[in-house]
Amino acid sequence: MARSYTPKIVTANALIEGDVVYLTADDRWSRRHEEAELIEDEAHAQLRLLHAQAQKNLIVGAYLADAKAGPNGPEPVHFREAFRTRGPSNYAHGKQEAGHV
Repeated sequence: MARSYTPKIVTANALIEGDVVYLTADDRWSRRHEEAELIEDEAHAQLRLLHAQAQKNLIVGAYLADAKAGPNGPEPVHFREAFRTRGPSNYAHGKQEAGHV
């Protein structure tokens, strides 16, 4: 029996700033989870991950994260990914300070 595939997004950290970033369908790195490309095909997800991992001058630690379709774009499925959308939690500036959580 074939297992069902859970949609994925490609996520990483920006090399210089360290911010969490997401690969978009038009090959940009966005800091907004809802702009990420929701990948519903396992083979395509692997190709997108390889594409991301080759961008060592822009990002580090690229990986595939489970996601689901939402009304405004992909939404995190797991707590860890939801937490990453809120930005760093060890200082009061950035996304949390500006109220973009």
